[in-house]
Amino acid sequence: MGRVLNLMAFVVFATTLFMRSVDPVIPQIAAGLDVTPTTAALLSTGFTLPYALVQPVLGALADMFSKARLIAISMLICGLATLACGLVTNFETLMGLRVLAGITAGGIFPIALAVVGDRVSVGERQVAIGKLLFAAMTGNLLGASGAGVIGDLLGWRGVFLVTAAIELVALAVAIPGFRGMKERAGRFDLTTLVPNYRAILRNPMAKFCFGTVFVEAVCMYGVFPYMAGLLLTEGETRASIAGIVLAGFGVGGVIYTLMVGRLLSFIGERRLMASGGMVMAFCLIVIALRAPWPVEFANFILLGFGFYLLHGCVQVYVTELAPAARGSAAAAHSCFFFLGQAVGPVVYGLGIGSVGITAVLLAGSLLLAAVGWMCASRLRRTAAASS
Repeated sequence: MGRVLNLMAFVVFATTLFMRSVDPVIPQIAAGLDVTPTTAALLSTGFTLPYALVQPVLGALADMFSKARLIAISMLICGLATLACGLVTNFETLMGLRVLAGITAGGIFPIALAVVGDRVSVGERQVAIGKLLFAAMTGNLLGASGAGVIGDLLGWRGVFLVTAAIELVALAVAIPGFRGMKERAGRFDLTTLVPNYRAILRNPMAKFCFGTVFVEAVCMYGVFPYMAGLLLTEGETRASIAGIVLAGFGVGGVIYTLMVGRLLSFIGERRLMASGGMVMAFCLIVIALRAPWPVEFANFILLGFGFYLLHGCVQVYVTELAPAARGSAAAAHSCFFFLGQAVGPVVYGLGIGSVGITAVLLAGSLLLAAVGWMCASRLRRTAAASS
């Protein structure tokens, strides 16, 4: 299992490099393609909304066919679409390519999560998933901070070209490992699609798992595309600084993955979930205070740590909603999570134009605290899953 886990971690790392790489250069894209920053921020929605909506289909395909083959095809198309993003001459084409990249990126991390769920017992799964999250957070960390530096040196087009090159090189390196994975051959059978999702949604924990990740994404990730603009209003014009601030979230995720085993032993799952909601709530309040960027960097470290205190626990429950349809369950989880990420920038954009960013952040803070306590009180390990 160690070899497969390392392969999945490598693939996740390479893919997540570009997940948040656009955020630090939103002002540059707006200026370069002659659109408003609020319009340019919708590139985040253009990526995450199709990512979310395509998940039920990709999850079903993963359960029917080879998960490794689906990941490889997704990496290829996503890399080529990202490469083309660096060559566009208008915003409409850029948005269309981001949509294509989002659709295909949806066949990578969620399916890698299902691969781990297939091969690791539930008692060891949270630590194994923690390794995938470590890879994802490292990718987010380097992607966000690196995108800011590349944006300052080469412009926003350079961000797309470099991240696409990394994705395609990673695919070439990973292909021998994909071929060595021994997967049970599946067959195309649409009659299993509806029963699989019915079994998932019949589990009473599903509504708490999927509802939680949706609220997390709306309230927390919704502010990400606007951070460069918020820093700009405080006089910080460098894209690299915006990238560093956003990279703090990845640092917090890395800290979580290094501590998750000990935290589970000493604090327990329920307290982890409640604490995660409270920590994220506190961090949104700090953002509302418009602190200097070094404070915001530290705050984003804490935000990333708090997010995974809750999210990491929820992910384990997702893998046990319907073990016979684990690919579909992971895809449904990702669907709700990225649907929230797609809705988040729209909510924040509307809030900025009406009640103001501070009111939106405070409302999000209350919601995050509430979902943390709800998960702590409602999510329970079944006897079958614990054995």
